Amino acid sequence: MRALLDGGYEVTVLDDWSVGHSEYLEGLDVNLVAADILDRAAVGSAVAGHGAVVHLAAQTGVPGSVKDPYKDCETNVMGTLNVLMAARDHSVSRFVFASSNAPLGRQQPPATEDMAPLPISPYGASKLAGEAYCLAFHGSWGLGTVALRFGNVYGPYSAHKDSVVAKFFKDIRDRGALTIDGDGSQTRDFIFVDDLCRAIMLAVRGDVAGEVFQISSGRETSIARVATMVAEVAQQDVTTTWGPERVGDMARNYARVSKARTLLGWEPEVELDDGLLTTWEWMQTHW
Repeated sequence: MRALLDGGYEVTVLDDWSVGHSEYLEGLDVNLVAADILDRAAVGSAVAGHGAVVHLAAQTGVPGSVKDPYKDCETNVMGTLNVLMAARDHSVSRFVFASSNAPLGRQQPPATEDMAPLPISPYGASKLAGEAYCLAFHGSWGLGTVALRFGNVYGPYSAHKDSVVAKFFKDIRDRGALTIDGDGSQTRDFIFVDDLCRAIMLAVRGDVAGEVFQISSGRETSIARVATMVAEVAQQDVTTTWGPERVGDMARNYARVSKARTLLGWEPEVELDDGLLTTWEWMQTHW
């Protein structure tokens, strides 16, 4: 959103504030709409008059989808359909959808866009449905849709999140200890938020449509390694414990980004150790 403002765009933010923090937007020249993406009228009103939509609203994790598959489906499938319909009806030219590697599920990494999706969680299934609807709206009505499969995003403005980097830093702050789900050998592909925002901006400004892109660092890092790096960045002695493995989690997850490099002109730039330090420094002043 800050990247869009810096790019000269007039921005409307629709959020139900069930997860995000409105304080993050204080002082920014944006039009705020407090509403749920399941509210068709509110979504249509918010979309009207805009040339592009960046659809980030979602039920964002595997555990939540396992706990309540109905809510996951309603938010991620019907909610996405509502936003797509509004974009179509109001002649929006560009539509960027936040997806994930979760649709690939049982596929062995590195993830690529030409792999057959084999989701192993309701979250993966709902994100796959969102991708499919984006492709269908491009094919049926010419809507300029782009689905970006985000890696594991981290960085500033994430103190409200339960993703692994944010959770580890908050655990260090609150109790000087980390809990790793499973044995820590599971891997993820961590992408710094600034790199992600550049990919979104390129998708908004570009003319490539009806495509899916992997957006990640292209590097595989174990959760155990991230726990060590987080403790080193925080410069604290940290006690580590292990909890049960999470249902529906992928054992390994990283991607190739050659398609994004070729068609979007995008390249990841921020190294994990640098990104973790920036995140920790931000969190220390924004708890």
